[in-house]
Parts: sequence; C-alpha cells; structure tokens
Amino acid sequence: MSRVTLAQWQMLAAVVDHGGFARAAEAVHKSPSTLNHAVHKLEQQLGVQVLEPVGRQVRLTEAGEMLLRRARQLIESAEALEDVAGRLSEGLEAEVVLSVDQIFPTGALAVALSRFSTAYPHVRVQLHETVLNGGIEMLYDGRADLAISGLAAQGFLGEPLVTIRFIAVAHRDHELHALERELDLRDLQRHRQLVVRDSALRQSMDAGWLKAEQRWTVSHLETSIDMIRRGLGFAWLPETRIHDDLNSGVLHPLPLSAGGIREVPMQMIFRDRDRAGPATHAMALALKDAVASECPSDA
Repeated sequence: MSRVTLAQWQMLAAVVDHGGFARAAEAVHKSPSTLNHAVHKLEQQLGVQVLEPVGRQVRLTEAGEMLLRRARQLIESAEALEDVAGRLSEGLEAEVVLSVDQIFPTGALAVALSRFSTAYPHVRVQLHETVLNGGIEMLYDGRADLAISGLAAQGFLGEPLVTIRFIAVAHRDHELHALERELDLRDLQRHRQLVVRDSALRQSMDAGWLKAEQRWTVSHLETSIDMIRRGLGFAWLPETRIHDDLNSGVLHPLPLSAGGIREVPMQMIFRDRDRAGPATHAMALALKDAVASECPSDA
C-alpha cells in the first residue's frame, strides 16, 4: 500500500496552485491547518522536503517540483477514472464495436472516429474492416454494435448513409486501353480481374462480374488497388479511393459499352437501436456528420 494518499498529493497541488495555505483552503473548502498537516505528514512519510517558505508564502523545492509533476499525473488519472465510472453508472458503454465495409470512404471514417474520440475519450473502439457479408455476419452473431454495409441484413432496419460509385479501371498502359475502342464483356474475359474476398466466415458470396478467365482474389481493397496501379489487371474500384489516380492519369476508366460504372448504396445498421448505449448512438451521429461534410452528394 502507498504510504502517501492521493488526497495528500491533491492538497499539495492546491497549495502550490493557489500560492499558499490560506487561499488553497478557501478553494478546496478545507482549513489551513488541515492542509498544513497533510503536507507536513507527506514530507515525513517521504523523508523529503517539498515546500520551503519564501516570505509569507511557500514554494516548491527542487525535489518537490519533480515529485508534484509526477503526482499530477496520478491526480489526472484518478479524475479520469472517476469520470469513466460515472459514465458507466449512467449506462455508457466501455467499448463500441464498429463493422465497416472496406468500400466506405476512409476520410469520412477518420473524421468520424476523431470526433467521437473527442467526445468520448475513454470509450474503446474496435474497428472491423469487412467485405460484403462480413459485416452482416457480425450483426447476426451479435459481435458488432453498429455496421456499415452495402448489403441488406434480414431482420434489421438500415439507415441510408452514402452511395459509393465504382468505376471499371485499369492502368493507363494496360492492354485493354491499347485496343483504343469501346470494350465489351468478351474483351474483359481474356484479361485478369482482381476481386476482394468476402470476409464472412460462413455465408461468403461473390459479387460483381466474375467471368474473366484469369482472376486474382485478395483479402483487402488496398491490395487490389495497389495491383491495379502496377498494371496487373482490371477491377471495379470505389471512385473515392482512386480519385487521385484518375486525376493524375495513372488509372484510366475502361471504355465499356455498358456496366463501366456501378453504384452501391451503403446503410448504417444498429444491432439493436433501442438498447444501444449513448456511445453507440454518438458514433452513429459522428458517422452521419462525417459523411455530410466529407463526401460529395454523388460520392
């Protein structure tokens, strides 16, 4: 057990912050003698002088400055701990589990998490980056408090969040662009397509056009984008993820006669909206606000 109590450190900090025992006593509603006794006992217990008189006031000794600097960390940690306990007693969750499909704009996600963290700094966040049925499966299993998905979940009501536009693209030097004409699906069949694997463990699915004779399946959207940038195939990719590549000319849209652009409406789904705690609702609001501020209306 610690010889010095947290209350003693708090009283020492009050004396220093208010420039003396009398003013500190008024601020913390203790008598000057109580503060004097607490500090004197602290010095006895530590065997170190922490305050020295300067006229009618007191100041920290060199040792006192070092000790109080570290003690303030304890005081702040204790205050934070009590704040967390108070929020928990009011029904605040200790953790929010968020499942987000990888096609969701990363900029909006980062802004939402930053805003949430500012309002709820002590609530942990578990972020699962899923593909296709992966997020829905987490809802069914009760492993996610909130999910963002482009798929509907049976038995759950979703709220429209943002529509993601996919564009069929390949590197500017890809053989498909060298044809210099309008393309059809027969042209695509002779080249490698890159697709992202469904992250669901039980009911995985394939989505999109999958008739290429060569097909590479990867686990993460960023891997697919990187391979497309290297000229290793073609794919339908979210416009928000390749905006800079399109503007710089590294990637070019494939001139398909039809189907070159697809739109996927994404929705936000609560595992149980009525039972969700304040932190989960705050996360949902942060995501909606971030989409409104970060995503163009035709994203």
